[in-house]
Amino acid sequence: MAENGTLSFSDPDGYAAGFGDARVNLTITGAGDFKARLTRLKLTDLEIYRCCESLPRIAYISLPPEQMFLSFPVGTVSLISDGFALRNDDIVLHGRGQRTHQRSNEACQWGLISLSPEQFASCGKALTGQAIAPPQASRILRPARAEISRFQRLFAQACHLAEARQKLIERPEVARALEQEMLHAIINCLVANETYGNAKTRHHHAAVMVRFEEALDKHIDQKLSMPALCAELGVPARTLRMCCADFLGVSPTRYLLLQRLNQARSALRRADPATASVAEVARSHRFLELGRFAVTYRTTFGESPSATLQRDPQT
Repeated sequence: MAENGTLSFSDPDGYAAGFGDARVNLTITGAGDFKARLTRLKLTDLEIYRCCESLPRIAYISLPPEQMFLSFPVGTVSLISDGFALRNDDIVLHGRGQRTHQRSNEACQWGLISLSPEQFASCGKALTGQAIAPPQASRILRPARAEISRFQRLFAQACHLAEARQKLIERPEVARALEQEMLHAIINCLVANETYGNAKTRHHHAAVMVRFEEALDKHIDQKLSMPALCAELGVPARTLRMCCADFLGVSPTRYLLLQRLNQARSALRRADPATASVAEVARSHRFLELGRFAVTYRTTFGESPSATLQRDPQT
């Protein structure tokens, strides 16, 4: 992706690849045509993303440890971050190298900002008079109204400059002034108190979900039974079902099915209809009953597998 500007996507995989060093795995959970817009603004010590998505989805996000990250809803649609329903004045300060689940139940917009730990520390000390240590685990913050309003206004201005005023943002004095304003707004927001009452339980459940994702990735080409999966994770089935309901909004088996359906859809979109068949793609993703696969696929995505195969890959 270009350093500054906006790109549009109709392919979830292409969109997920646009987040730089952050790895985003999307599992689409609703029917319809996926559309997304990704706006990016790269400054000296800040990298700013605005993400607009047309369908409900589950995102599993792996953040690189070299940077610090904030994520937050944009507008009034709620996001669920590691089982916590965010308000539009909440900010998630992620732990270094964190892996996190974020889901939406409808079309949504959200923001992601990365900054260097060194800049965070020096700016934090200059503004507050004391060092602000990067968190080991995520913190969900609800800043004062004045601080979050200023932060949201600057975020909107930064995205507008990336989209429509690229010549202006290329001027060093403009970029430097915007970055300093953003850094000050971020630090002032991050001194807010946490909003989540039982952080210890939330962090434990987040660790269970990371191990769950690792197990799914490890056994990606194998059929998993729930007893075997729970034994590998070292948690009772009830705990795993509860964590998946909170973090993903679906059961463990439904999530696994949705992942396989999304992988099959990506394969159908990439395939050449002159040489590939629905049956071939279905079998390669462990769907052995073609009729049942077709019904489940249509119910999930709103179109038949054959219609996906015949699509122009660019649409």
